[in-house]
Order: sequence, then structure tokens, then C-alpha cells
Amino acid sequence: MRAKAVFASATLGIAAFVSAANAQSGSTVNLYVGYSAGGGYDVYGRMVGRFMSRHLPGSPTILIQNMPGAGSLRLANWLYAVAPKDGNNFGIVARGVAFDTLLGMPGTNYDATKFTWLGSAANEVSVCVAWHTSNIKTVDQIFSQEWIVGGTGGSADTDQYPKLINGVLGTKMKLVVGYPGGSDVNLAMERGEVQGRCGWSWSSVKSTASEWLRDKKISVLMQLSLNKHPDLPNTPLVLDLAKTPEQKGIFQLVFARQVLGRPFLAPPGIPPERAAILRKAFMDTMQDKEFLAEADRAKLEITPVSGEDVQKIVADAYAMPPEVIKKTADLLKE
Repeated sequence: MRAKAVFASATLGIAAFVSAANAQSGSTVNLYVGYSAGGGYDVYGRMVGRFMSRHLPGSPTILIQNMPGAGSLRLANWLYAVAPKDGNNFGIVARGVAFDTLLGMPGTNYDATKFTWLGSAANEVSVCVAWHTSNIKTVDQIFSQEWIVGGTGGSADTDQYPKLINGVLGTKMKLVVGYPGGSDVNLAMERGEVQGRCGWSWSSVKSTASEWLRDKKISVLMQLSLNKHPDLPNTPLVLDLAKTPEQKGIFQLVFARQVLGRPFLAPPGIPPERAAILRKAFMDTMQDKEFLAEADRAKLEITPVSGEDVQKIVADAYAMPPEVIKKTADLLKE
């Protein structure tokens, strides 16, 4: 009897989802990308959008729209307060969005624990890279020499990670802010406006800048995560540079976001049955053989994390000791 009830509830949920999609948007679901076209988040968003449709009831068209601004905070705020809560709108944002309210970042007009987290396409390792024309070739040099890096907005890794590492370890990164997206920072490196980028997903480096790696136009200085990537066994890990338990605790709080490497989310308060449908469709996409084959061709890492697990990671972060949260927040504000 219980199984029949669950089946009936799921069937009603699917019918409601399809009905709402047909009635409100002509069988169209909107997937918003919080960055400009061409960067890593955009590549992941468009790839997921192409395949996720087949795993949603009725196979609605998924329309991809870019909404860049403030390191994807513009999109996060819009999804939280403005987007219809009908299950027909979701997006991909910076992994830092989940933690920015906790850390007191300006412009965060949302409660991250209330978003409907659908999952993450990748459990990421980020890196700091230096352009080949700069004097910086190893991580040791950024402790004694100024290094100019580009940033995309307050919520973005490209902005938060240099501030944090400077504050904790005493490195000398100089941040130039205001670029609309990662592809714009890359162009700035080529033009000589900046000398590098700190907070760039390794998967994105491989998928969007493989020629730079091949031609040695960039040097990978440091890994930013809780664990090293198998590709980079000899590149220093930021946690290994920590000298005190407090420094290590700060890094653990901030780099927990790497598990949310490519996070997808929907507005808060959407009907539970539609949230379940979106989460299932997302994870089914992550197992889709054609999707995985195309991701492999595009050199995108797919190491999915479920929506339920993302929701728990966010909740656990907000339960961290207040003194660690405050110290981390103070560093990010400097």
C-alpha cells in the first residue's frame, strides 16, 4: 500500500510538472548561467542543458540564458527572490555562492540553506596559474614578489581565494577585479593586463586552455582543494602550506566548496515533488552515456554530487564553529 502511495504521488508530481511547463512556457525550461559565454561554468551549463531535457517528463526544451554579474551573485539573488517557483527555472552559479552569506560577503540577498540544490556536476580542484611572460614560475615566488591576478566578482573564487591566501599565508597577490567571466580574465592574461589567475578549476583549464598547457604558456603554481588532483601529484596543495591548526581550519571551511565544483540550483520553495523531479533528472543526466561521451570529448570532468549531498554540505558549513567562520569572513573582507 505504501509503495502504491509513493508511486501515485510521484505520478501526480510528474503530471503537475509537465502541466506547469506546458501552460507557462510552451514546454520550455530555463537554465541560467551566472557568467558570460565561453567560460567553464558556461560550458558545463550548456552541456547539461543539452542532455537534461531527455530526463525530464515530457522532454521540454531547455533554453540556456547567460546572466553574468558580480561573480554570479546577480543570478543567485534573482533565483532566490524573483524567479518563478514553479520548477521551470534553475541555474548554475559559482561554488562560493553557497557560503557567501555565511561569510558576510556583500550583495548576498539570500539564505543559501533555502535554495533547492539540484547537485554538482564536479567535485573540483582549482589551481593558481601564472602566464608565461610573468616572472612568477613557482608558488614560493608569490611570497616575495607582487603577482597581479584577475577577478570576476566578490563571490567568485578568482576574487576570494587570492584574498584568503594573502591573509592566511602572507602571499603578495594583487587582485584586479571587474572582469565579467573567466574567459575575460584569460584574455586579460594574453593582453598583459594581468599576470595570472588564482581560483581556476583544473577541469576548466584542461577543457578550455589545453593548448596553453601544451605550449607551456601557463605554469600551475598551487592546488586549491582539500585533496590533490591525480593529474598534479607534484604541484603543492594549499592545505600543506598551512602552519597552524587555525590556518588549516580556515582553508578547510573555504575549500569545502570545491565539492560543489559546478553547482546547479533552483529557487527556494518550489513544490517538493518538482524538486525531486529536477534532482533525479540532473543525476540521471550525470549517468547518461551520450552525455558522458560528449563531456569526455570536451575534456570536462564529471564527478557528480547529488542535490541531497550538496544540501547537507551547505547546512554543515553553516554549523561550523563561530570563531572559525568569523576569522575566515574577516580575511575575505580585507
